[in-house]
Amino acid sequence: MAGEQEKLLLDEHKENHFTAGEIVRDMIIGVSDGLTVPFALAAGLSGANASSSIILTAGIAEVAAGAISMGLGGYLAAKSEADHYMRELKREEEEIIAVPDTEAAEVAEILSRYGIEPHEYKPVVNALRKNPQAWLDFMMKFELGLEKPDPRRALQSAFTIAISYIVGGIVPLIPYIFIPVASKAVLASVAITLIALFVFGFAKGYFTGNNPIKSALQTALIGASASAAAFGMAKAVQG
Repeated sequence: MAGEQEKLLLDEHKENHFTAGEIVRDMIIGVSDGLTVPFALAAGLSGANASSSIILTAGIAEVAAGAISMGLGGYLAAKSEADHYMRELKREEEEIIAVPDTEAAEVAEILSRYGIEPHEYKPVVNALRKNPQAWLDFMMKFELGLEKPDPRRALQSAFTIAISYIVGGIVPLIPYIFIPVASKAVLASVAITLIALFVFGFAKGYFTGNNPIKSALQTALIGASASAAAFGMAKAVQG
């Protein structure tokens, strides 16, 4: 009866937590780099008095190479995380079989950290010992702090980062498609990219729980600094 009542309470109470953290993280990585790196490249080439067609060609090449590189990096990072989890899972499984009393003591220690008294956690420890899979899951999560990775995570991360990089990288190059004079195109590129950086920074702050305005200003400042440095260096080298 008590179990049914708890189930009814859980069914009635739906919590609206944000659960797409990994996808948002990948999008942030891709878009932030995509907006900043091609933007700085285009500004640098404009400072070197390159034509819009050359800047556009170089920019597209950089976006393609950057998307592949960033996507591959995301894939390898997620794959390494999954491999690490499987290694620790195997090691923990062997320890539960080889030294069950020691592992049970570790469960008791973990539960005691939450203020649970011995007479309260002993039944929990005994229940876990009777269920090896639940015991293993408990140790992975609460002893090692590891969550089971999604088997699709590596490809998903690679795809998300690469597409996000392309989307961000196209923005600063748009003016060079329509404006043949690079000195004029760079001004439009600066304006459109700073707006995009501000909007992106605001969204990033909103979804990550930070101050959206502060995040927007910081993101725009970083992008502006990168492009100004690239433009200034190009001018200095040319001069």
